[in-house]
Amino acid sequence: MKALQNTLYDYGTEHFKTITFDNGAEFSSLSQVKGTDIYFAHPYSPWERGTNENTNGLLREFFPKGRSLASASLIDIQLAQDTLNNRLRRSLNYRCPADLMPELA
Repeated sequence: MKALQNTLYDYGTEHFKTITFDNGAEFSSLSQVKGTDIYFAHPYSPWERGTNENTNGLLREFFPKGRSLASASLIDIQLAQDTLNNRLRRSLNYRCPADLMPELA
């Protein structure tokens, strides 16, 4: 919860309209986060977390399912981050995240 709250403050709560989590007990304390609306998806309803599911698919290009991220090097993670932050997204009107938030690039 503290890490999420710090992320919201670091990047500005105006960039986080809503955040949706799985409906698991491990996420319940996150409802106390301030600065955005928090929602919990219904069980077995991945369509309620569309951006999350899409991002998981994009990350699978770099980290196949079943591969532990513990084996990923910092260079591997930075390559995925840089590539995805510079990829055009339909959800951003065919702009890339790095164009909208240059401090992330």
